[in-house]
Amino acid sequence: MKQCKLGAVIVLGSLSFGKVALANENVDPYESFNRGVWKFNDYADRYVMKPVAQAYKAVTPDILERGIANVFSNIGNIPTAANNLLQGKPLKAGQDITRFIFNATFGGFGLYDIATDIGLPAHQEDLGQTLGVWGMSQGPYIVLPFLGPSSVRDTVAYGIELSQLNYPYDDIEPDSSRNATVALNVVNLRAQLLALDNIAPGDDYLFFRDAYLQRREAMVRDGKTDPEAEDDFLNEDW
Repeated sequence: MKQCKLGAVIVLGSLSFGKVALANENVDPYESFNRGVWKFNDYADRYVMKPVAQAYKAVTPDILERGIANVFSNIGNIPTAANNLLQGKPLKAGQDITRFIFNATFGGFGLYDIATDIGLPAHQEDLGQTLGVWGMSQGPYIVLPFLGPSSVRDTVAYGIELSQLNYPYDDIEPDSSRNATVALNVVNLRAQLLALDNIAPGDDYLFFRDAYLQRREAMVRDGKTDPEAEDDFLNEDW
């Protein structure tokens, strides 16, 4: 797959939404610039991130790799809970906090996902989705260096999430330990996506652009289809 996979995480789940989410929208006015960044990310992934991820996967036992992924996933319950509250979903926020407490307490600081075993559902919410729920449009598609697919809304949200109040690793001291933790998370994420290499058909830039934008809009609506976009899709000439 010719792209930094970290920016294209799990976009394949959006494909069932087809063209609906992108109907009659000029989603990519900066395509020429974006394709240039896409090629740069491809180079960085091919010669840096992918080899590091392959080495990490080769030397890390599967059970430890799953445990590390679980730890970072459990940390993610905290910002997810905050965003569920901001979106007016206190029940889900309570489930997120409960997941974090159970996994941290009974799951070896999150190495084991005890919460899922006892039936507590996992959610995935971020500030970009919250801004969408509040009415902010997605805006033009943007490809960010190293990070990959994004949009104006998600880029604004990402900048805010990196602030002192929101970044989940700010309390880790010293700086070298914090940087090592962030690096481990990045490598772990890339390793989880090795199986998706070479899965994009045809123009992978267009494939991941459309999949990313469709998935993000679906996430804002919690999986519900936009009725107006669906009408435009059904009325389109084929």
